[in-house]
Amino acid sequence: MDSAYFPRSKTMNIKLHTPKSLQAGSGMSSMKQFLLSILATTVSIALTFGTAAIIDHNKKQKEKREIVMMVMYDMYNSLKSIEKADTIIRQSMEIQRQLAEDTTLFDKMKANITRLVPMPSFTETTEHIFSSNIETINTVGNVLFTENVAEFNKDRQLYATNVCDTIRNKLVEGNVLMDLKSFLDFNYFSDALLSHEITTEMQHLFAQCKQMMGVTDEEIESYRKEREHMDEDLSDNNEAKDSAMKEYIQLQEEIDNAKKKL
Repeated sequence: MDSAYFPRSKTMNIKLHTPKSLQAGSGMSSMKQFLLSILATTVSIALTFGTAAIIDHNKKQKEKREIVMMVMYDMYNSLKSIEKADTIIRQSMEIQRQLAEDTTLFDKMKANITRLVPMPSFTETTEHIFSSNIETINTVGNVLFTENVAEFNKDRQLYATNVCDTIRNKLVEGNVLMDLKSFLDFNYFSDALLSHEITTEMQHLFAQCKQMMGVTDEEIESYRKEREHMDEDLSDNNEAKDSAMKEYIQLQEEIDNAKKKL
């Protein structure tokens, strides 16, 4: 066939161009940098607020633990005092039994008998701080714990009034502890039953509070030692104040005496 119908082939020289929108420094690259900037800012803000939230959470947890330990320590001391009073009532009945079997022991045991007066010792300072401050209650954030503490405090007041005050008043009014017959005739039975009932209830509430707040006996003992150390330091400060006061009084007396001689 004639070559005129078939022109000689030419080399195809096709050059691919990268669109400007994809070139470095182009709009696409700028958008990518912008998005990365937003992401970095977002992460920075999240870290800042997240760290602040963690710090605030840890602070609240620390405050909560301090309040819980303060309340548990108060409950611990109250319960120990109530248990001691309950033991004294049982000891009184035991001595009654011994004297009923051998009345000649009365003179020998009289000194011990006069000390068998149940007198629980506790303060209501922590109770007022905890129960009267809604912010403190909210910090603890446990309704059942708050209810148990309130019930515990109610029981200890009931014990002091209906058990100890009742026994003490009857002992004093009847001069029971100084006379054998009066002592043997004194009936501890109903008071002993009430004492046992309230003491058992308080022990149960205390155990519940320890469990629900995750407080161990070791932590309470450690807190007790810390508080006692603080009390000792306070006592030392008071003694120092008393000593200074005596020095000032003595100094003033010496000044007054010297002025009289003028």
